[in-house]
Amino acid sequence: MEGESPWQRRGGTERDKLADSLERLFTDVSAMVKGDLQGTNNQLLLLEKMNDMVAKEYSGYGDVASGLRVFVEQLNQKSRSFDDYVSQIDAIDQQVTDFEAVVSMLDNYVAQLEKKVQSVCHSLPS
Repeated sequence: MEGESPWQRRGGTERDKLADSLERLFTDVSAMVKGDLQGTNNQLLLLEKMNDMVAKEYSGYGDVASGLRVFVEQLNQKSRSFDDYVSQIDAIDQQVTDFEAVVSMLDNYVAQLEKKVQSVCHSLPS
């Protein structure tokens, strides 16, 4: 028979074997692809769980950071309220320094007066 392929001439058994082999091939390839996809899916599920755990852990850190920010703001407010006192202390310190200079001048003046009084007392006839 002209026009027939070698497969058609040999009959149905070789064709059936080829069809069975191809079916097994496609089934095996399909199983392999399914296995790879399942493995990838399992890895993605694990990654999702790990991301959830890390997100929970870091959400706690966010709360701590927020609390620290509020605490720092309160400390800054208290620090600013002490600025008035600090400036008053600086003014008092300057006044004390000026007062010490005046006391030193008075001490020198009193010492000079004592010398003059002593010299006058020594020069008076007894």
